[in-house]
Amino acid sequence: MSDIYELMIAVDLRDEISEQELAELSWHLGTGPQPERLSIVTEFPVVVVDDSGVPEIEDDPYPLLAGDGTAWRVGGVLCSALTRRADLPWKGWSLTSRQEIHPDEFEKVGELLCWLAARAHETHQLGDGSVGIGSFRFYEDEAPDALQVKSEQVNWPT
Repeated sequence: MSDIYELMIAVDLRDEISEQELAELSWHLGTGPQPERLSIVTEFPVVVVDDSGVPEIEDDPYPLLAGDGTAWRVGGVLCSALTRRADLPWKGWSLTSRQEIHPDEFEKVGELLCWLAARAHETHQLGDGSVGIGSFRFYEDEAPDALQVKSEQVNWPT
């Protein structure tokens, strides 16, 4: 059995994202190089064993939504895109990503989703104060659940 989930993000972002943030977001989506400094998700700790057998914690950043090509478990294609909303009713950015994720990644991906929710256009605001950010499903389930962020917490429906 596998612990793979389908994560589908579809969110419009306000136009107040800095060039540094756009560069980092592009890196997370697999469409740009890793920036020198990370400000959205800043720590990627991993335990490694040094030459003398002593465990150490190192920082090993990796893009969180960069899967592309054929999906392993959920079927279809993994992809991410970020485009400018220049000629539409409001300026900003539109982001779509479809990924397979494991529960070990929930914390880091959750940090990124909270960052996105804080910058989401008001059309994603729901009546209870949460932000609709996409959908989420266990790979064996037929239908996804709504994915929302409220009070800087992702409602991982597991």
